[in-house]
Amino acid sequence: MDERTLDQLSTGETAHVLGLDPRHPLRRRLLELGFVRGAPVTVVRRAPLGDPMELRVNGTDLALRQADLRGIRVRV
Repeated sequence: MDERTLDQLSTGETAHVLGLDPRHPLRRRLLELGFVRGAPVTVVRRAPLGDPMELRVNGTDLALRQADLRGIRVRV
């Protein structure tokens, strides 16, 4: 299995959350949105210029900037 940050996934790719950077400015909010250890995350699509990315986590679709996704470690 391959470990990366969430911003490195391709469209359609699914991974599982390993953890969030403890210094991430949105850490608490991301945890509330479901970015908890083991949660499956799928990249639904990217905006035309690549930012933001639409993700599906625990059945909820949301868009996040790539800068915010760099603090989320996942395993593919």
